Amino acid sequence: MSAEAVLAGLDPEQRAAAQAVRGPVCILAGAGTGKTRAITHRIAYGVRSGALPPGQVLAVTFTARAAGELRSRLRALGAGGVQARTFHAAALRQLQYFAPRVLGGGLPEVVDNPFRLVANAAARLRLRTDRSELRDLAAEIDWAKAVLARPETYVVAAQRAGRAISTPAESVAQLFDEYEKAKRRAGVVDFADLLLIMAGAMEQYADVAEEVRSRYRHFVVDEYQDVSPLQQRLLDAWLGDRNDLCVVGDANQTIYSFAGATPEHLLGFSRRFPDAVVVRLHRDYRSTPQVVALANELVRPTVVAGQAGLQLEGQRPPGPAPSFAEFDDEPAEAAHVASRCRALIDAGVPAAEIAVLFRVNAQSEVYEQALSQVGVPYVVRGGERFFDRPEIREARLLLRGAARSDEADVALPDAVRGVLGDLGWYPDNAPKGGQARERWESLAALVALADDIVAARPEARLPDFVAELDERAGAQHAPTVQGVTLASLHAAKGLEWDAVFLVGLTDTTLPIQHASTPDQIAEERRLLYVGITRAREHLALSWALARSPGQRRGRRPSRFLDGLRPASSPAPITKKAKSPKPEAEDAELFGRLRAWRKAQAEAQSVPPYVIFSDATLVAIADARPGDRQGLSRISGVGAVKLDRYAEPVLRVLAGADPTEVEPVTVS
Repeated sequence: MSAEAVLAGLDPEQRAAAQAVRGPVCILAGAGTGKTRAITHRIAYGVRSGALPPGQVLAVTFTARAAGELRSRLRALGAGGVQARTFHAAALRQLQYFAPRVLGGGLPEVVDNPFRLVANAAARLRLRTDRSELRDLAAEIDWAKAVLARPETYVVAAQRAGRAISTPAESVAQLFDEYEKAKRRAGVVDFADLLLIMAGAMEQYADVAEEVRSRYRHFVVDEYQDVSPLQQRLLDAWLGDRNDLCVVGDANQTIYSFAGATPEHLLGFSRRFPDAVVVRLHRDYRSTPQVVALANELVRPTVVAGQAGLQLEGQRPPGPAPSFAEFDDEPAEAAHVASRCRALIDAGVPAAEIAVLFRVNAQSEVYEQALSQVGVPYVVRGGERFFDRPEIREARLLLRGAARSDEADVALPDAVRGVLGDLGWYPDNAPKGGQARERWESLAALVALADDIVAARPEARLPDFVAELDERAGAQHAPTVQGVTLASLHAAKGLEWDAVFLVGLTDTTLPIQHASTPDQIAEERRLLYVGITRAREHLALSWALARSPGQRRGRRPSRFLDGLRPASSPAPITKKAKSPKPEAEDAELFGRLRAWRKAQAEAQSVPPYVIFSDATLVAIADARPGDRQGLSRISGVGAVKLDRYAEPVLRVLAGADPTEVEPVTVS
């Protein structure tokens, strides 16, 4: 492929980005504008034209899946020698080489999940925490390291950032310090340490910096709006005093500030590099003009200063207008969404091209039930990883064995089907649902991948397929499984579907209850923007006025829908309550119930969830029962717990200060 051939099919802005192969380059790429296409063609054009030696280019992104996608596209464009990795994978690879020089020995073990270390550190400090609080504390330590805070500077950093966590900041700082000591005692490091150590090594050892910089001379950073101060520090160490850096991002899609990300590096790029080439990609090839118009309208009140004028322009043919729907309760909302999914599938839309997106993972269960009731297969994104599934492990083992005796006259898809037949998989025996259907769909995804590979490379054989699976497994770049996707808005970032249902759009859910500062509220708006721009054609937005049937309908639609939804959408109606309270008061009551539960759990020396689960407390706050009989109707309040805790719970519901409610003595 010639250099000019690489440019074929690019629009004017993508072409300008591809031809800017040297010096500082900033590509402001709106959702659906083909940013991956632009950066892969830029790299390939530079390689084919001789401007970029492939071995000296490092492309960095944020997920293993995205890195795998970059490598696949670059191989197809004839630039297979380019390295495409996540920040952590790149740092790990470099440290494995430099560890003897900078650490005096091999690289310590990298802990995949620091939860146990955090739990042990909390126990040493005698902090009383339940499992969910420990997860929050582990995430808080991760945030602190991402923003380059240390135990002694954490309190100030947390106050400045408006961090919302139930544990006092001083206690978090002590836990942070004890966690670092626990790692040193165990001789392990975490993922943030990989970046800290590698950046520090290049800052301290001139020979290490020189060797890395001679190896990599050209850098490309995808999703630059999500770079943390720690990642920027490592990038600066890689770059040195050079300026061959291309960054790509969209400040309207900054949704990871809670993890330390900041769009300031993207928005300030032109100030740092005054001679930078800036290219704006604004042609949206993903979504219909109707979806694009809604997305533009959502962010219009909060146009990011450094990105003014980046309004998307839909390039697809017109489609249906986005729909807005209000329901009495969550089961009714879920049943409606499930029936629409069923109708779309019956009309020919593949199940894998439909997604139901929500703010928090706890919203998934009611949709799992509703989809099962209408016989629609689904996949919960964020569950077990594709290549870790038992059937996929077994299939890869059999395929690897079959590849050793590959028959040249058998087409790749047929060879794959033959191997999977030994596992009991056949194209016409799909189970109706449950785990058996999930297993069938996983194996079917391998067959679909074989078809895709042959379409791109007709000469591909079984050994090529096995090699592709090994590459994807290393990057966790899974093939598509047929099933409606259930995912949080954060997990949906970077993905797209023909039909998207955005559900549960009420205030205190989106924006989430604990978002209180202007910056936090703005990020919640961007989260809805990300959800809207996942849809290619069909987009439905909905909300429910109550959690369960028969409960007070006191919720209101998300404030972000004001001015977007039709003016005729009915307002929340409450028939039973004379003076309905807003949902925010439910959230305040939930907080008081949690405070009572924590005190009760400490008195019993048991985890808080043993008293009542969060789901049960939420149901109690929603229903506000006034007596034992009403409390007994709440799911999760059995006879034993009713006898044990009815009196204190009813006191809290009546307005008592939870700190003044005496814990129940349990023998």
